[in-house]
Amino acid sequence: MSTTTSTSLVAQEQISEIISAIPTDLFIDGEWASAASGARFDVVNPATEKVIASVADGSAEDARRAIETCARVQPEWARTPPRERSEILRRAYDLIMSRQDLLATIMTTEMGKPFAEAKGEVAYAAEFFRWFSEEAVRISGDLTTTGDGKNRILVSREPVGPCVLITPWNFPLAMGTRKIGPAVAAGCTMVFKPAALTPLTSLALVEILIEAGLPRGVLNVVTTTSAGDVVSEWMSSGIARKVSFTGSTAVGSRLLKQAAQHVMRSSMELGGNAPFIVFDDADLDRAVEGAMAAKMRNMGEACTAANRLFVQRTVAPEFTRRLSERLSALTVGDGIDSGTDVGPLVEAKALHKVEELVADAVSKGAMVESGGVRLDHPGYFYPPTVLSNVSNDAALMSEEIFGPVAPVIPFDTEAEVVTRANNTPWGLVGYVFTQDLDRAFRVSEELEVGMVGVNSGIVSNPAAPFGGVKASGLGREGGRIGIEEFLEYKYLAIPKV
Repeated sequence: MSTTTSTSLVAQEQISEIISAIPTDLFIDGEWASAASGARFDVVNPATEKVIASVADGSAEDARRAIETCARVQPEWARTPPRERSEILRRAYDLIMSRQDLLATIMTTEMGKPFAEAKGEVAYAAEFFRWFSEEAVRISGDLTTTGDGKNRILVSREPVGPCVLITPWNFPLAMGTRKIGPAVAAGCTMVFKPAALTPLTSLALVEILIEAGLPRGVLNVVTTTSAGDVVSEWMSSGIARKVSFTGSTAVGSRLLKQAAQHVMRSSMELGGNAPFIVFDDADLDRAVEGAMAAKMRNMGEACTAANRLFVQRTVAPEFTRRLSERLSALTVGDGIDSGTDVGPLVEAKALHKVEELVADAVSKGAMVESGGVRLDHPGYFYPPTVLSNVSNDAALMSEEIFGPVAPVIPFDTEAEVVTRANNTPWGLVGYVFTQDLDRAFRVSEELEVGMVGVNSGIVSNPAAPFGGVKASGLGREGGRIGIEEFLEYKYLAIPKV
């Protein structure tokens, strides 16, 4: 592993111009406005630890105005023709794709991921708008007759109503489009709270939606460091009819309790503890490539990241050697620099957590095969790390690592690894590497997860239903199911006369 000394892909003057051009106020009822209190908070570049912008810090008062706007605008927006909603999303898709470098620069600067990876997220994020632009015109109903032939059953689908959308910092553009896309397609108004660590990407997205023709008041955005106050105002308002949240299981549980007060529809994409299983018949080259994708995407700061790498004992040493070589060859540095493979973690707290998890594992017998020592220079950098001989009682076996640390755990039998993989409250995603098709199906069916990557380290796709089971959440985002989360069924009983 090395640190980058490469030149910047975007000149510092350009970065400053791009960041300074982003609106940094709240967006309520079609207008940019300061927080009612006048408060603001700083956004920090995790690669330099320097402040890059100051953003409006919204309060419960601002939140109330935003949700009241949704209530006022919802009836008219729900009557908007599906084709009109579809074309707004399609224009927004085109605008995002035309600004890939600009959006990637913003994302890399405020949250650290390498520029090339940020560009990949931009394309992935845009695809949600294209996908849901096509789903908007395919919202269908049903007409049948009762069994006795006396009545018609007419079923229609209508927008659920005002929605609360809450996104995390790790995929600031994609998580926004994955929620806003189906809400717009279904005809729902929205209040949107982006993560305080990464508000700039979301605010740039708002500008794109305005340019694409989204009507005034449909989308209202409150940036804040007081998430509890703002979101509680929305959840208790009696106006919001749905909440869609991506984040920790602890926060998701609190939101579900609040949602119960008004029986709100809820979509929760929560934490993970993904098992990555490599059997002895797997193509090891492919398995290592899959591990690189499943572990190192976004520096490991992903709910889908491989958290526990179970490798059959006969191939565990060779797999560990190959993975260590690959990770050691990665270049760590500022994501905006050419040649950077691994950027910083998002904040000091994240860095300290990873350090503590590694130290705990080592204290319980784990061996450091590569990495394992924080880099000694500014920025929240931690090197890609491989651990072997990891004890079952190490904290990282039961906690989401959210960093570039790969613990390799040997196993002997299929039954053993399935039991160990399922021994967790979470169930978002699992990965299975084997050349035995029957085993691939069998293990995939036995894993208690919502998604399985078979000989693949990537599961996310706008055309697929993303989501988990157990403590990893409720509902699905993306795919044909994605828009269903924002629609209600209405049944009309019509006598035949």
